[in-house]
Amino acid sequence: MSPEIPTPKLELDPSVYSLTDEERAFMKSQTGIESDDELKKHIIALQEKAWKVYPYPCIWRFGFAKLKISRLPAYPHVLNLGKERQNAIFLDMACCFGTDTRKIVVDGFPASQVIASDYRPDFWHLGHELYKSTSETFPVAFVAGDAFDSSFITAAPVTYEKSATPTPSLASLTALTPLQGHISAIHAFSFFHLFKEAEQYDLAKRMATLLSPEPGSVIFGSHIGAKEKGELKGSQDAGLFCHSPESWTALWNGSVFKEGSVKVDATLVPIRAGDEWQTYFLVWSVTRL
Repeated sequence: MSPEIPTPKLELDPSVYSLTDEERAFMKSQTGIESDDELKKHIIALQEKAWKVYPYPCIWRFGFAKLKISRLPAYPHVLNLGKERQNAIFLDMACCFGTDTRKIVVDGFPASQVIASDYRPDFWHLGHELYKSTSETFPVAFVAGDAFDSSFITAAPVTYEKSATPTPSLASLTALTPLQGHISAIHAFSFFHLFKEAEQYDLAKRMATLLSPEPGSVIFGSHIGAKEKGELKGSQDAGLFCHSPESWTALWNGSVFKEGSVKVDATLVPIRAGDEWQTYFLVWSVTRL
């Protein structure tokens, strides 16, 4: 399902470009570009290409070049899963250019146990161009698909018992259904808010089927949220349906999963203020008990 989101009529603005020292160092280490000016030119050139694929506001904000995953509270736990759980699998859902995919591999999650997915495969290909890599030099599995398509993720009950089927080879996959009940950690950043309330519920149910029932398995991420659930008004993100921490917790603990079978952490973090409005990120994790 192509997300029907309100997309502001924005024009690309190079002055919006801004990377932290950590992000700049990461980009230089991965691209081999040492000059700040050359790095900026390279990233802006890729932004222009991505804008033609689809003009998401996060492309306008250079979100594809920023490190998000490592700032999430659940990240250290996910890295430990990669080190301590045998054959743990990490899925980067709606990965875009794959910057967070690359970050977790650099930080130690085995590349052979990582898979990335996006509705628009052109973004993943642009990620290779951004990072000057190929599928051989960065051999992380990628599968393109629509999370609402039952041929990609079959609608099925959430499993509470460990799967008896062996984990398939990630490189051979053309859909995520074979991974149902096998994935240890799923990252979803700036994804859920692309859809209406009923679609977010459907998406949560489908993603929950992928998660391993082993205690500690986790779905985590961040997206636009609100103090009270509903459509945002009066901001650049107006029209997006947003959950509150309370409604997001109730969605997962009791609706998607059996009540008491998961621990949900959800916090609002202010990200931008205007004269009459303020926008928040909902930072969250859903961990199986």
